[in-house]
Amino acid sequence: MNKKLNTPAEAIQDLQNFGEYGGVNPSISDSSTFTYLEGNTMEDVFEGEREGCYLYSRHTNPSTSYLSEAISRMEYMNGAILSASGMAAITSCILQICNSGDEIISSRTIYGGTYAFMKNFLPRFNIKTSFVDTTKIDEIEKLISKKTKVIYCETMSNPLLEISDIPKISKIAKKYNIKLIVDNTFTPLILTPSRMGADIVIHSLTKFINGASDTVGGVICSDEEFIRSLIDVNSGSAMLLGPVMDAMRASSILKNIKTLHIRIKQHSENAIFLAKKFKKDGLKVIYPGLEDHPQHNLMKKIYNNEFGYGGMLVIDTKTKEKANILMEEMQNKNIGYLAVSLGFYKTLFSAPGLSTSSEIPEEDRVKMGLSDGLVRISIGLDNNIERTYKLMKDCMKKVNLL
Repeated sequence: MNKKLNTPAEAIQDLQNFGEYGGVNPSISDSSTFTYLEGNTMEDVFEGEREGCYLYSRHTNPSTSYLSEAISRMEYMNGAILSASGMAAITSCILQICNSGDEIISSRTIYGGTYAFMKNFLPRFNIKTSFVDTTKIDEIEKLISKKTKVIYCETMSNPLLEISDIPKISKIAKKYNIKLIVDNTFTPLILTPSRMGADIVIHSLTKFINGASDTVGGVICSDEEFIRSLIDVNSGSAMLLGPVMDAMRASSILKNIKTLHIRIKQHSENAIFLAKKFKKDGLKVIYPGLEDHPQHNLMKKIYNNEFGYGGMLVIDTKTKEKANILMEEMQNKNIGYLAVSLGFYKTLFSAPGLSTSSEIPEEDRVKMGLSDGLVRISIGLDNNIERTYKLMKDCMKKVNLL
């Protein structure tokens, strides 16, 4: 069982893994398969009866195990399994739980790929998903049936930055013996879903946790029983579907996670500075750290306050034409990049209605307030954020937003 520490950052800090020759970084296990001194050891490993032995890197290996341990500690979970992408984590997790005829209740504002998987792909397996505004707790309970196996949400929704009331949603899930899966990609260290009752926590490691926009990866964190089921050689989705992470990538992300606490604080500090400035300038800004955000008080109640409100903010330019021109101007001014994804050390911006959330039908996007004029901005680690603000303000003036 993981040792419970005061903060998730300390959980990472207190990890100690020596390299093969005493290196301060653990050695990279550059092997796809592993040898045994006795034949019956291999048999025991296949049957899941032998601890501490590695079988095959599609299962686990030392390098992926080091990173899994770091993230499971950060999330105060007893186990974790890595995957080749965030979507691989989501799909493997859901397919492990749900069978034909089962039902899912999901937040309506989630990453577009997750939405498409649930709405368009899962029906092939006779798995139905109902999408709901998970900020309205009563609406969740109304949709529950005997077939409901999963409630799915994001801690901070993509891209509207709505905050899920995990403690209340968890009470409902436990009342009906339903698994609560929470995607914590936007808020690592900031929010700790397991402490609020989540059964399973998922991350796209591609984003803040890695922080360098140089690799793709995912992780599923849960109790030991569920993680064992995922890597069971006979019935585990993470074993049989093969969404394995490479040892080199795992080693690289492990190095980067050691600076996550510093980066998250800087992302948050820069984002709230800009959000307050833009709000004062009269822009429509969505940021959980602003008092007019619908879930601001909830966020204050459940977050780990030393890490702030996160590095994501959204501004509304009203039209896609203005959104595109603004992003082009900001890229030309070298403020950042017109690119999807988030958590990079340089600022990234995209119009989610035209990109990462385009899988959601336009009619549904309109209902949830996801207009084509919204610009989602992942604020970078800029040292002089006042300078960045002035540059961004100049760009906004050019497109008559100010």
